[in-house]
Amino acid sequence: MHQQRTSIHPIPPKRIVLEPRHLIVLACFLATLSAYVERVGFSIAYTAMAKVDNVDEATKGTVLSAFYWGYGVAQVPGGWAAQRWGGQRMLMVSFGLWSTASMLTPGSASSQSAILLARVAVGIAQGFLIPSVHTVLSQWIPPHERAKAVSLSTSGMYLGSAAGMLVLPSIAARAGPGALLKFVGALGFAWLAFWIVVGREVPHRLATIPLASGESKQKGRTPATPWLRMLTQPAVWAIIINNFAFHYAFYVVMNWLPTYFDKVLNANLASLGGVKTLPYLAMFATSNLGGWFGDYLIHQRKVPTATARKLVNTMGFLGAAMALMFMPTARTVTSGVTATTCVLGLAGFARGGFSVNHMDIAPKYAGILMGISNTAGTLAGVIGVSVTGLLLESNAGQDISSGWWQAFAACAVQCVAGSAVFVIAAKGNRLFGNDTDN
Repeated sequence: MHQQRTSIHPIPPKRIVLEPRHLIVLACFLATLSAYVERVGFSIAYTAMAKVDNVDEATKGTVLSAFYWGYGVAQVPGGWAAQRWGGQRMLMVSFGLWSTASMLTPGSASSQSAILLARVAVGIAQGFLIPSVHTVLSQWIPPHERAKAVSLSTSGMYLGSAAGMLVLPSIAARAGPGALLKFVGALGFAWLAFWIVVGREVPHRLATIPLASGESKQKGRTPATPWLRMLTQPAVWAIIINNFAFHYAFYVVMNWLPTYFDKVLNANLASLGGVKTLPYLAMFATSNLGGWFGDYLIHQRKVPTATARKLVNTMGFLGAAMALMFMPTARTVTSGVTATTCVLGLAGFARGGFSVNHMDIAPKYAGILMGISNTAGTLAGVIGVSVTGLLLESNAGQDISSGWWQAFAACAVQCVAGSAVFVIAAKGNRLFGNDTDN
């Protein structure tokens, strides 16, 4: 009698498959990273140019703010264009335009008119970016992955800022500001080449995956954008107000950080090395954490979507408000960096609430809604930076602590007020994009 032998074959290890939507998210992350490397790069390059040509502070402020002239007006048109022609195409237009404008920017501050024109052009082109990213993600990413996808994609802004602050000054010092501008322009073209290979045209108005549970995939003409319904919906205004509050605090802290370190902490920010990137790195980490935590609450703990978004939003904004009030009390570099990192880290966490909520309530119109709220965010930056200067000036100069108390308190009040509005008015269900909109 022969004993039958049973051959045992080892089970092959499970292969990790990178699906197309994962490549799309990676590309969107690299898009925001590249755009913010460009912003930091121009700031570094122009600072070096202005020093050579003895440019006064008023002119420097005008040139550095020119980007936002174009960026602010392009948000809503960018969202509309992404909905009309597709986010994939508009991302190509955005990167093609701003990369060209960056490479053509003069390397001398004496060419002021040409530099201003180039910065407005870069602002307009980059104004298409975030609405287009939201449009692409709304069409490629299923509902249960959207918070993580949006958080990861937008966190590229902060990692790009940190990377730019670490790497680009040495390029400017060795090769000159003109070469630095061409370098960041070439980086944009490199991303464009990557997108041409990876980016896939999503069938217009016919997503390959449901925009929300239970949504039918109807073919037909593109529905008209429900502008009036959107602009009269309290949940939309909750997002807009919170975007304003977030960017008010963000732009005030980041634009006035060198002055804060100089006047309050008696330290030169440029001499701090890698320490000065900690706030950006914290935002990179916490903006992802906020998205992941929100998805965990919704899909693992079965918390309603609106409740999860409100919880993440409130935790982030209230924490940031408390940390803002510690900033004027700091007296050492360590305490100042710690307070600043807490402010921006907690504000980044809040993005897992209001910033993701665009896709909860209006997945079909996520790009347009993001354009509207981001316009408010850009306006907040312009107002906040100017108001902070007035508060410091009215309190007898930048070295008087009462001015800093008032400036940071203005940020904190808006964070608290924004979170309260979001708790009252925000929704988690789809409000726009129903069949009745067709």
